[in-house]
Amino acid sequence: MDTRQFYIDGQWTDPLDGSDKDVIDPSTERTIATISIGGQADTDAAVDAARRAFPDWSRSGKGERLALMQRILDVYLRRADEMGDTISREMGAPIRMSKSAQSGSGSGHIKAFIRTLEAFEFERALRDDTPNDRILYEPIGVCALITPWNWPMNQIALKVMPALASGCTMVLKPSEISPLSGLLFADILHEAGVPAGVFNLINGDGPGVGSQLTAHPDVALVSFTGSSRAGKLITKSAADTLKRVSLELGGKGANIVFADAPSDAVAKGVARCFNNTGQSCNAPTRMLVERSRYDAAVQEAKAAAEATGVDLAATDGPHIGPLVSRQQFDKVQGLIRTGIEQDRARLVAGGTGLPDGIERGYFTRPTIFADCTNDMTIMREEIFGPVLSMMPFDTEEDAIRIANDTDYGLTNYVQTGDGEKANRVARQLRSGMVDMNGQARSSGSPFGGYKQSGNGREGGQWGLEEFLEVKAVGGWDPQAS
Repeated sequence: MDTRQFYIDGQWTDPLDGSDKDVIDPSTERTIATISIGGQADTDAAVDAARRAFPDWSRSGKGERLALMQRILDVYLRRADEMGDTISREMGAPIRMSKSAQSGSGSGHIKAFIRTLEAFEFERALRDDTPNDRILYEPIGVCALITPWNWPMNQIALKVMPALASGCTMVLKPSEISPLSGLLFADILHEAGVPAGVFNLINGDGPGVGSQLTAHPDVALVSFTGSSRAGKLITKSAADTLKRVSLELGGKGANIVFADAPSDAVAKGVARCFNNTGQSCNAPTRMLVERSRYDAAVQEAKAAAEATGVDLAATDGPHIGPLVSRQQFDKVQGLIRTGIEQDRARLVAGGTGLPDGIERGYFTRPTIFADCTNDMTIMREEIFGPVLSMMPFDTEEDAIRIANDTDYGLTNYVQTGDGEKANRVARQLRSGMVDMNGQARSSGSPFGGYKQSGNGREGGQWGLEEFLEVKAVGGWDPQAS
């Protein structure tokens, strides 16, 4: 596979207006591939291919789409280890985690959308007493799918598969920092026999291809995952053509640990925060602990951080790997310094600089801050690294108020042995998702947030409906086909 090429209209093509960009292994800081960053001519070619393919694909039947999705799943599962290797090298996820969670998220979402499509009815009666009314769900058109570097296949599958299932055509722009998994996914779709023009891939950066896609008059929908700052810019760019914009943005999740929480709640909260080296929008990065348990919790968090291994992505084991890039490393280091010098939070574990024994790569020390207040920078900004900020609370009402006192609203977490209290708190948390007592949400559950964490939902029927228009028809003949 020539990593400089794009996938347009069913074939690998050379760029029309490309420039080279190196892909860096964050463990070693060495170049592992070179991609092309596309220009306007490449964007126009990809959108035009999707536009021309839309009439036929939009009229395809559910059976045809299901058969294609099953073929994609079959090829993906056969190449899953290859995907895990690719993701590990390009963005630094440890190889064990990359082959399970990172690569596995792709196959998991493909399976989930097959189930969703099987159950979805694109033509429905309005009510039992209105036989001449029909509600039709129809594909919205050409979709621009812009995905991030931190969970590349998770987000690609969450966008590409419902777009295919709905009958849309699309242009995917994966992150230019972790683009190789997207190229491999395109090769998987090609092998599975996706019709020409239905799926297209072009590499590029946000100011270039990203902006060109969001402003393109032939694009009907933009589905974006990334920072809240970029989401605001995309919304403004898309406004001139009144596109539908679906945004999955940042987070600053609170993990509320009540005094009656399970004994391992703090250690599990630290592990969840540090997972993927803290580079997850739904990470529980603010730990709020009931005061009677707070001092013990700080010591438990310190022990968990100090027990967290840091090593090369290629090394097998349960450790965390590097941050994705020099830019991300510098950002996280700067925010840790802010926590120490400006916020004056108590540094319990970690801090600035490389971990002991590591001399190169974008590695960060697992870091715990205690005695924080919710006005501190490290409690308000999304750090996107292995950094946990802790503070005590006195009452249930205090915990809810502190948790909701944020610009974000993606995921919050509750730890308590009292089921009634857990449910009561979950109802009052202003976030799109709430996980309680380590119980993960099931496959097909909607993913998305409130406030500056975005709008729209991914996953399940909600993720499919993002790509559909709703048409109401009167005078329908229920006896006709």
